[in-house]
Amino acid sequence: MHFLNAGCVTIGLAGAAALPAAAMSLIYGEAGPNRGVRAEATQWFADQVADRTDGELNIDVNWGGALFSEKAAVQSIRDGVADMGSVIGVYFPQDMITYGLADLPIPNPDPWVGMKATDRLMRENEQIRENLARQNLVYIGTYTTSAVQVGCKGKTIETLDDVRGVKIRGVGAYGKVFHDLGATPVDMTVYEAYQGLDTGLIDCTQTYPYLVEALKFDEVFDSYTEIDFGQIGALGILMNKDSFDMLPPEQQQVLLTVGEELADEFGRILTDANQRSIRILEDKDVPILKISDEERARLAELGTKYVDEWVGRADAAGLDGRALVDDYTALIAEYTRQRDEQGYPWAAQADAD
Repeated sequence: MHFLNAGCVTIGLAGAAALPAAAMSLIYGEAGPNRGVRAEATQWFADQVADRTDGELNIDVNWGGALFSEKAAVQSIRDGVADMGSVIGVYFPQDMITYGLADLPIPNPDPWVGMKATDRLMRENEQIRENLARQNLVYIGTYTTSAVQVGCKGKTIETLDDVRGVKIRGVGAYGKVFHDLGATPVDMTVYEAYQGLDTGLIDCTQTYPYLVEALKFDEVFDSYTEIDFGQIGALGILMNKDSFDMLPPEQQQVLLTVGEELADEFGRILTDANQRSIRILEDKDVPILKISDEERARLAELGTKYVDEWVGRADAAGLDGRALVDDYTALIAEYTRQRDEQGYPWAAQADAD
């Protein structure tokens, strides 16, 4: 943890006890750039923490991998390279075994529902808290990619059988299911997918709605298929436990409260961004297709073995994998009902205003 004295000189943990009461600064590592929907939400998080502590606790976000890459995030936060930072769970299948539950192909296309279910599980489940604590980590809040969709150039995916023989960029269990359907998987990041489509290295890419606007996919997509196949949800904020424990209880609570509210704020930001992206495709007359409910059920069935595979790995790590899956799916159902009955929280706030 990094404390700022009245002259704004940063010192480390070793000197903390000698300092008088002063503003404190938490160093945050973010591998992504300072732009886009997640950057907007991260800055909101930092601003809220400062506001709610009257400037006594500040978060210094280091963007663009200045402190560590996305593939070194867990070790770096655990070791105190930063006090906190963004973690993408898929890069840490063992360390983030509990968080990886949110990456499984469990049917749920709604970003807000997924984040609320994931956040509640990560925050309240004792197995998960203990697993993270053993790694000197504390969970703070979560993001999501929103629903997994497919965009193509020169191909059209109307049914799952259309995937056969297609060169496709896929990630995690979703990429494995595409392979099971007969697709040819190609290993590249989503940031390389534009060039891959443009040059013919791939025919299609796993994507998420907001990326159409963010990565200008409308320039290369000839078709876009809404398969609504789960989400990549193991994407969020973790904190070094030593740094967290050094904070006074009221500041710890602010971090946890704002982290919990992050799901609502990012849900609002992401919903708006997703809608803008779909309008961009519609304005360019890019066909927007939907697979049938029967095909979606088939996807879920194909994904079952990868859920079972995760349960086995979780059990081997000393967790009750099946209980965690059951808890997660129950929470998805709970927040789906809440959305249906009460609407999204930001919509209710807008009506109140």
